[in-house]
Amino acid sequence: MLKSIRNIVSICIIAMVLLPLKTVLASSRIKDIADFEGVRENQLIGYGLVVGLNGTGDNIKSINFAKESIISMLDNIGVNARDGQLKAKNIAAVMVTANLPAFAKQGTRIDVVVSAMGDAKNLQGGTLVATPLLAANGEVYAVAQGQIATASISAAAGGTSVSKGVPTAGRIANGAIIENEINFDFDSLNKITIALRNPDFTTARRVSNAVNAMLGEMRAKALDPATVEVEVPDQYKDNLVALMTNIEQLQVQPDQTARVVIDESSGIIVIGKDVKINKLAIAQGNLTIKITEIPFVAQPLPFSNGETVVGATSVVDVNEDVDSKLSVLDTGVNLQELVDGLNALGVTPRDLISILQAIKASGALQADIEVI
Repeated sequence: MLKSIRNIVSICIIAMVLLPLKTVLASSRIKDIADFEGVRENQLIGYGLVVGLNGTGDNIKSINFAKESIISMLDNIGVNARDGQLKAKNIAAVMVTANLPAFAKQGTRIDVVVSAMGDAKNLQGGTLVATPLLAANGEVYAVAQGQIATASISAAAGGTSVSKGVPTAGRIANGAIIENEINFDFDSLNKITIALRNPDFTTARRVSNAVNAMLGEMRAKALDPATVEVEVPDQYKDNLVALMTNIEQLQVQPDQTARVVIDESSGIIVIGKDVKINKLAIAQGNLTIKITEIPFVAQPLPFSNGETVVGATSVVDVNEDVDSKLSVLDTGVNLQELVDGLNALGVTPRDLISILQAIKASGALQADIEVI
């Protein structure tokens, strides 16, 4: 009985030790931090017309390319509209974009995004007429058609308008049918190239080590911080999908560069967990200058020939925040300690940006600052 209790206590102690370790050393699957050669999407683009709008289409008198597109479309179906005066407001010229998934087959459907090109006010309820979608090589890979959903609200009355979302852009779910495939003989590859999304020497080496440990032989090699090359073993020559499945499920702990990202336009600051600073002192104070005008009236003595004068006296008050203190941050301060220390000073996000840039200029910040 005593031995069983001791075993239970030992298991609990081991679990308590390993649980924080697992939390700190968080790992990710290779498929979540890298891409594989040949397994990618391709962008498609097309130009088309949307019909059936409720008077919110292009003004074809001012949008010449919309008018020419309507005439060309009608010519293709045997309708001559060149001799008449077109005044339709229910048609809009649009750009159609889509992403062709990797290994997509003929007959499968993909979503498309439709965006107005002219002065159309709303595409809600319109129908996209059959539009070829081309890739960068100029070949047609899909044809799009269908009713547009904008997920927006737009209304106007009495000179007042209200809108929510973007009514001049919408989406057609499963709106395009793939007509052409991109040929790629994936199963015949002799090498697999793994491209890291965040290039890093340490992460690339960890990926190669993980692949070699799984295969039991030296088949993977880190070529640079962004690329790991894997030679296909003989047992996977005819089953490359199985090899890819095994590789992408491997757990790797990604490394990252200590970095501070600052968005000055919005005041957002993101600080990486590995950011460190050397020992330094920080003082943050506010200097306030207040100028007040006090009006006064000066009147002459009784029975004198003087005049009443109205004027103002300016009072300048200079106030410096006396509560601001010089704070000392020790060597090797981590993210939490840095944030706590700056919050203790009562700094705003705008002040924090200036402080971080000043710390970087002093050479005490052991991280890169990226301003976006």
